[in-house]
Amino acid sequence: MIIAGNPTRAKTGDVRRTISPMIQLARAGAVATLTLSGPYGALDTATKDALRDALNHLAEDPAVRAVVLTGTDTTFCAGQDLREHAAALAADATGAWRTLRDHYVPIVTALATMPKPVIAAVNGVAAGAGAAFAFACDLRIVADTASFHVAFPAVGLSLDSGLSWTLPRLVGLGKATELVLRAQPITASDAVKLGLAHEITPLANLAARTSTLASELAAGPTIAFGATKQALAYSAGHGLADALDMEAGLQVLAGTTADHAAAVEAFLAKRRPDFEGR
Repeated sequence: MIIAGNPTRAKTGDVRRTISPMIQLARAGAVATLTLSGPYGALDTATKDALRDALNHLAEDPAVRAVVLTGTDTTFCAGQDLREHAAALAADATGAWRTLRDHYVPIVTALATMPKPVIAAVNGVAAGAGAAFAFACDLRIVADTASFHVAFPAVGLSLDSGLSWTLPRLVGLGKATELVLRAQPITASDAVKLGLAHEITPLANLAARTSTLASELAAGPTIAFGATKQALAYSAGHGLADALDMEAGLQVLAGTTADHAAAVEAFLAKRRPDFEGR
């Protein structure tokens, strides 16, 4: 991944980089935070390119052991840039949808299959693909100012960005159907009640709370976390026998890591293990 601009360091030792005009990357120890910072949080082609490439880079970076995705001001992510979309439709109504396979599919795939924990810190409005990005993350911490909007049919569209997969798994098929067809905004408190979010916090506390959780996960057994995510995703579409077989293979992977050996040694010595993510 090509990273533009020079890094800057805060007093804490954090490293921040601009990877596109609308995306900032911050590194604090083993935690990487991607912040969508463009006007209105809309996704134009340049932003989608940068987000896709950044996520793939972070997935492959062994020094990164937890990832946070967040937004700025009152918007987490507003979804597709409709001005750009309108121009693309006018030029080639079919070709305009190449962005699904070029951008939205790989972005959601990277979030959902990241071999390390991914947290969505939802600071404000998450609409369309923005909501789908949050639902593809492992955990969602929402500010009290946050809201989700999943009303694709309200603009004459079906679902994309994985919503047909993530939403029913989070809230059940019946509720997912209602949320999409009725096109009602989902408040932060309702998101927690429905199971779309794990925790609600005042906006002023969102960054600190997310940082604490991300640091906690980054200090954990990263390979075991990745294997756990893979096992859960696999079981959603397979029967018991296949799930057991997948579990056995993944357990061998996790069970032969240095982290597992360290955990066994720590247990016998009656102390807490120090995981190194390998």
